[in-house]
Amino acid sequence: MRSERYDRPPLACEVSADQVIAARIGDNGAALGACAARPLPEGSLAPDLTEANVLRPDSLRRAIEEALEPVATRSRDVIAVLPDAAARVVLLDFEALPQKRDEAAGVVRFRLKKSLPFDVDRARVSYHAQPSGSGIKVVATVALANVIEEYESAFRDAGYAPGVVIPSMLATLGAVDAVRPTMVLKVDSYTTSIAILDHSQLLLFRTLENTRGLGITGDQLAEDVYPSVVFFQDTYRLNVEHIYVAGLPESGSALSSLQAQTNVNVQDLVGARDVHDVNGVPRSRLAGVLGALL
Repeated sequence: MRSERYDRPPLACEVSADQVIAARIGDNGAALGACAARPLPEGSLAPDLTEANVLRPDSLRRAIEEALEPVATRSRDVIAVLPDAAARVVLLDFEALPQKRDEAAGVVRFRLKKSLPFDVDRARVSYHAQPSGSGIKVVATVALANVIEEYESAFRDAGYAPGVVIPSMLATLGAVDAVRPTMVLKVDSYTTSIAILDHSQLLLFRTLENTRGLGITGDQLAEDVYPSVVFFQDTYRLNVEHIYVAGLPESGSALSSLQAQTNVNVQDLVGARDVHDVNGVPRSRLAGVLGALL
């Protein structure tokens, strides 16, 4: 995982428990130019923070090849978007950080020790720091090195170079313009991820276990996210003014219900203007690759 500036690859590919989605950025750089998806056989992947994720490497490699082939360019560089359950995102507050990046990384790793169910020395850690009030807020992403290697190996075996690796929700946030307090919800068959931003700064991030899968209703979603809304309001003395939702296969009724429950404007994150050719892929599933490429 990387947080420094880089030349963004023109391709992104998201791996989830049930399918692989690939996309190419459009010529104008503001929308997806093409996308494709391939299903994963059941039992191929089990996203998890501490256990092996890729149970059938050949199936994952084949799905990556078949999803990327219709959208690929001459470049073999790709942004690999991984399931949220495979990584942990932690927000840390510091009064200051060392100027030297190696020293700062050591400080961030030390702070993470008590937040993880595994030894941080076995993990890959990426972080982004930005001023916050009188201090510094760090967004740290951490995952076991051997788990990341499972996914990277599948991409390399498929003939691609995963130079950038990022969890799905963090990738999704690249598609969000949050000038005012904005909540983003991303649902998959394992997790419900919640992020709240204000003035483009990430203020809250949670990944919850989703026992209801993609069939979760708006009422159930509202019930799951309500504690995060209350925490945000109490902590920052701000009200969420907009909610974006991604991942729900048929979100119309769920969005209406969620809006009624929260009294906040709710809409799908990915709209028609964001994708030139969906190629049969539901727009609701494209948030990860869209945000990664934008």
